[in-house]
Amino acid sequence: MKIGVLRLTDAAPAIIAQELGFFAEENVAAVVSIEPSWGNIADKLAHGFLDAAVTLPPLVFALTQGLRGAPCPLIVPQAVNLGGNSITLSRRLVDAIAPAVSDGPESVMEWSRHFAACSRRSDPVRLAVVHQFSTHNLLLRYWLAAGGTDPDRDIVFTYISPNQMVEALARGMIDGFCAGAPWGQVAAAQGLAVNVVSSHGLWRNGPEKVLAVRQHLADDEGQGLLAVQRAMIRAAQYCDDPANAEAIAAILARPDYLAVSPQLIIEALHGKDDRFWQSPGIRFWGHAAAMPWLSHAQWYLHQMQRWGMLPAGAQIEAIAAGVYRPDLFRRAATSLGISAPLMDSKAEGHAGKWTLEGTLSPIVMDADGFFDS
Repeated sequence: MKIGVLRLTDAAPAIIAQELGFFAEENVAAVVSIEPSWGNIADKLAHGFLDAAVTLPPLVFALTQGLRGAPCPLIVPQAVNLGGNSITLSRRLVDAIAPAVSDGPESVMEWSRHFAACSRRSDPVRLAVVHQFSTHNLLLRYWLAAGGTDPDRDIVFTYISPNQMVEALARGMIDGFCAGAPWGQVAAAQGLAVNVVSSHGLWRNGPEKVLAVRQHLADDEGQGLLAVQRAMIRAAQYCDDPANAEAIAAILARPDYLAVSPQLIIEALHGKDDRFWQSPGIRFWGHAAAMPWLSHAQWYLHQMQRWGMLPAGAQIEAIAAGVYRPDLFRRAATSLGISAPLMDSKAEGHAGKWTLEGTLSPIVMDADGFFDS
């Protein structure tokens, strides 16, 4: 099985499963392929040059619904991570907005409101996201709209591959971006920008990447898919252990993967609590991070519909249930003796810890609230 990934920290479970031999131990011939862009991954999935990918939920729905070419049958047997993105603004914008923003959780909404005022009194603000059909585009639009910015009227959007964001910012082509780690950290480390909001600040423990697989693999090679899932689950647990962060960073920092400082990868994995960008880091296993929740799928589909990417009459619940397969995740987790959620969907917006029923034992969950309550 050929699995496509981009140069991102949240590709860690797939890379670690290959590098530490989890795929081999599950007797599956899987290879991780580093791809240059989300468009490249989408095209290769559509035409069968990739069997699977660590990719973006909205892009999966765009492919299955024929929003960028002929419909491509894909399923999501498990998720990959929670969090990991940041809204990163140039020093010029930050200098104009930051003095008016206080510390604390309320600063996420304050940033949005003051950004709206700034965007209306200056030249059009140019923001980049990694793809039209991306979590980044939908989260950024959600944040902008909450403070009074009309993303379609007040913002000039452009699409840039994650690892090219920092160069675009340095050259003055954009005023900010929303992308996955470590690229926001790289821009901040170079003094070009400030990470003002993390995706955890927008939606606590909100979903990010998923494992998308061509439908025929589930139909024709179910045991092979199960083996891949088992390896990815084991890698997710490994990546979620803070004791392994340095070892993970050493692998991901290599030139054939992310080619950045290991310290920036560790920062993304562990999280950071500075004045504005308060993030607990990327989660790969805790808070049922690998569960492909139907409620997550439905949220993204509703947001796609909100911004005109999906027809108004689209049957959201049916689309979500046709792509996301919590039953396959449950099967893989159970085969490893691991408790998985019994429910396929959950309420989103808990303010604190809570517990849900699992296949083997209860599962302790964390907060999953939105910044605008």
